[in-house]
This record gives sequence, structure tokens and C-alpha cells, in this order.
Amino acid sequence: MLVLICLVSLLCGAAGNQTSKPKLRVAADGLPSGHDTPEGAACDVARSLINRDEKLFSSTCVRLYTGGNGPTAYAQFLRDTVQNIRLEAAKKVPSPGGPKTIAKVFAARHLSKNGSASYGYSAFGFQDIMFVDVGVFLYNSERSLMRTLVIKDRDGKWYVHPDPSASPLLSDGLNEENASVMDLTDAYELEP
Repeated sequence: MLVLICLVSLLCGAAGNQTSKPKLRVAADGLPSGHDTPEGAACDVARSLINRDEKLFSSTCVRLYTGGNGPTAYAQFLRDTVQNIRLEAAKKVPSPGGPKTIAKVFAARHLSKNGSASYGYSAFGFQDIMFVDVGVFLYNSERSLMRTLVIKDRDGKWYVHPDPSASPLLSDGLNEENASVMDLTDAYELEP
């Protein structure tokens, strides 16, 4: 009988360990940062706009990756966005519709349509494609949801694609996805 109790105890302990959430280190603001997770990249691009930080924006965005006129158009989009960040940073009063703080971060999800990740892998060497919904408060006290396409590049790091509409094959169905419901804390155990 004692052996049976020990065995049940071990099995219950093992099952408990299997359902534990992965640990995720967070920045001082309690949210993920960096290229290790899709949520970290999505939060960093939001921070770059909140803090008007052009360097963080540039380092968080995916590399020039496409053929034809794609790299030229994408490079121009990046330059234009950096210029807008500079203009916003020069203002004494931020634009009312600009992001003020991150309010909520949802767990990353894969797109429902299957083709994007396969296309990204075969055409550009991307390891994965997901999206992260980040809720922000705006300076005008309204709320906004930033649906952010994130790409795990061939270096194993996550980056944001800031203009997913420019890559319809990579972002197929992105804006038709249902609202995210799994909070970041439902997917990860956050560690300071």
C-alpha cells in the first residue's frame, strides 16, 4: 500500500511539473523585452513609439528580406517611420492619438491560415511567424490595440514586421484573427 501511495504521489508531482508555465524574465516595467520571445519584441516596438526611441524601433524591426522592389519600399517605410518618431520626439506635447503606456499584453499566437510560416521559411529562412496583441492607452485617454506581426528570423531571434500589409503572403489573415484572450500571465510565469 505504501508503494502505491508513493507511486501516486510521484505521478501527481510529475503531472504538476508538466503543466507549469515557462518562466519569462521581464523588464523594470513588468513586461517582456528583447528578442528572445515574440512578446518581448512586440513590447519593445510599442515602447519605441511610446518613448519616441528611433534606435529601439530600428533594432526591433525585421531585416530587409524580400526581392524585387520590396527591400526599397520596406527601407523607405522604415526611414519614414524613424522620421515620424523624430518629429514626435521634438514636440513639447505628444500627439493626442499617440501611445502613452502599455496596458495589456496577450500571449503570442500563430496565424490561423497555414501558408504564412511555410512561405516565410522557404522564401526567406524565417523560423516562425506569429502575432501579438498589445493594448495601449493613448494620450487622449482612449485605448488602442496594436496587432503586431512578429517573425523569428534565421538567427533564432524575434523581430517585428512593422508594415505587415506590405507582405500579404506573410500576414495572410492577420487582421481577420479573433481577439486574443490568453493574457501573457496565462502563458508565462513572469520573473523580474
